[in-house]
Amino acid sequence: MKSENNQKLSENLFCTGDKNNCHFLNEIIELRHEVNLLTEQVRTDALTGLYNFRFFNETIAVEMERTRRGTQSLAMILLDIDHFKKFNDDRGHELGNQALIHIANLIKIAVRKLDYACRFGGEEFIILLPNTDLFQAIHVAERLREMIATTPLILNSQSSTLLTASFGVDEFSTYMSDTCEGFIQRVDTWLYQAKHSGRNRVSHPKLRQRIQTEAVTLEEKNALFDALNDNNGQG
Repeated sequence: MKSENNQKLSENLFCTGDKNNCHFLNEIIELRHEVNLLTEQVRTDALTGLYNFRFFNETIAVEMERTRRGTQSLAMILLDIDHFKKFNDDRGHELGNQALIHIANLIKIAVRKLDYACRFGGEEFIILLPNTDLFQAIHVAERLREMIATTPLILNSQSSTLLTASFGVDEFSTYMSDTCEGFIQRVDTWLYQAKHSGRNRVSHPKLRQRIQTEAVTLEEKNALFDALNDNNGQG
């Protein structure tokens, strides 16, 4: 893997003269590789491999600004593992870590490449879904909730257990004036409702009724109908 990365890093590096005189080429490639690793470590949660809280804070501001300038919504999912403290106390810290990794791996499967899945802190995870409305985000959250509830965490060679999680979902649209903190707070309120309504569920605002407008208006249909009649009459 290291040699493959170094090969990619060296694609734009070349010697202008005799290659035997390029004493520092390998050192430059190695330094670039180390810089990339450090950059990845700065933005990644060491335990789960998801983005970390620092990266999330930077990204949400960018994505909300992009949403303000565009027409597509930005959705957010906040989830919390149910009864995780008890699980950690009963099973131990090591299995608690395994549970976090287990949930993170399921999140990686459930989200798209353009989404940002982050460890928000402790047993909470947060997902930003660009170009996604509330209806679509609820579908993602429900699918992930079911995946978690039905995919066993392997404890050892002879036993496993099932976990559940509670979800809060909301969206940020072009016309909204939320700050980053305000948007997070809205989603956190829905998570709070999910946990206090029995857990292992997705809570969200009521979906607005979708009014499907036809591509062809009534006037256009009448005009088209008249034109067809005229043509038939001429035939």
